[in-house]
Order: sequence, then C-alpha cells, then structure tokens
Amino acid sequence: MGAVKTKRMPRAVREQQMLDAAVRIFGQRGYMAASMDEIAELAGVSKPLVYLYLNSKEDLFTACIRREATALTTAVRAGVRQDLPADRQLWEGLQAFFAHTAERPDAWAVLHLQARTHGEPFAAEVAAMRAELVAFVTRLVAIAARAAHRDPGLPEREVAGLAEALVGAAESLAAWANATPGVTARQAAATLMNFAWAGLGDLLRGHVWAPPAERNRRPLPPGVGHTAP
Repeated sequence: MGAVKTKRMPRAVREQQMLDAAVRIFGQRGYMAASMDEIAELAGVSKPLVYLYLNSKEDLFTACIRREATALTTAVRAGVRQDLPADRQLWEGLQAFFAHTAERPDAWAVLHLQARTHGEPFAAEVAAMRAELVAFVTRLVAIAARAAHRDPGLPEREVAGLAEALVGAAESLAAWANATPGVTARQAAATLMNFAWAGLGDLLRGHVWAPPAERNRRPLPPGVGHTAP
C-alpha cells in the first residue's frame, strides 16, 4: 500500500472523517476484525495520523460510541414537541429513533451490537445513552398515568419497568427493521406503538391482564388495579 496523500484541513474536520470511516468499518466488520489500516485508508489518511489524533484502537472505538450515542439521543429529543400529549410525544420520538438508526445502520450496529459485547468501558458508554432514553420514556409513561386520573397511579417501579421494556423493544425492532428490506421508520414506530402503547392504554384504564388460572385466585399487586368487569 502506497503512502496516503492528505490535504491540509482543520483538525476537527479531519478527526470527523476518521470517525466516519471507523464507524463504517467497526459496524460492518466488528471491533475485533476491524483494522487501523482499513480505517486510515477509508478516511484518506495515514495510519500514524490516526494514532496521532486518536491514540489507539480502543480510544478510537470509544470516540465512535460517544459520538453516535450523542447523535442518537439528540435526534430523538429534537424530534419531539413538548406541547403534545404523551402518546404523540412517544410516537414522534420513536419515528425519530427509527429514522436515525435506519439512516446510520453502521452506527446502530456499533451501539447495539459491538459496544455491548466487548466489555468495559464500551458497554458503560452505551448504558449511559440507554439510561437517557429510558428516562425520557419513563417521563412520558408517568405523564400518561397522571392524565388517566387513576387513584392510585401506577407505582414508580412499574413505570420504570414499562419504560425499560419499551426501550428494549425499540432496540430489537431497530435491528430487525435495518435487516428487513422495505420497513420504514414510520412502520417500525407504528408497530411498536400498537404493541406497547395500546397495551399500556388498557393498563392505565385498569384493564390488567393475568394468567387465566390466577384471575379468580390471586389478588393483583398493590397499586396495579383490577380487571374491569
């Protein structure tokens, strides 16, 4: 491989080019199989320059995770109008989430697959992003519970559990949508709204599901409510 010729440009711009190349290589090849030679060649720079800017493969991967996690959470928050009802906020947030992950499939592969399977500190970076998304959804579920005027309202632990389940479903659905030709962000968001929010609507109205054998034998957990007759 011959020497790579580079044009002079601001360091910040050059670094973003390196990160773009790294996200693509890491997302398509995986962290272990990715090589700094490939990343440098795709970025149009020399390998020593990559090391000069980003120190090591581990630091480069961490920088990719941080950039893409920030971009995803920013896209979700930017896609939501705070003056809308909770279900509309979630609908818009999900559309923004699925649109972003569809537009940047390599970045989603880095966040959803690669970072989580190669130990600390990579997994911790993704966990921080996920916690922010869960907090966002938790707030929306809590708003919906208050709007339903239930007494008592949903317990805090149950609200947190519902938010965790919804975010987990969104993560899996994004991976499926990216691997399934023809699935749009709107379709993916509608699938999750029908699966999760419709069921949540029943819960907020007190229509709680229980296994058939237990419906007449065991009381429901405190604060959850009972199935309406």
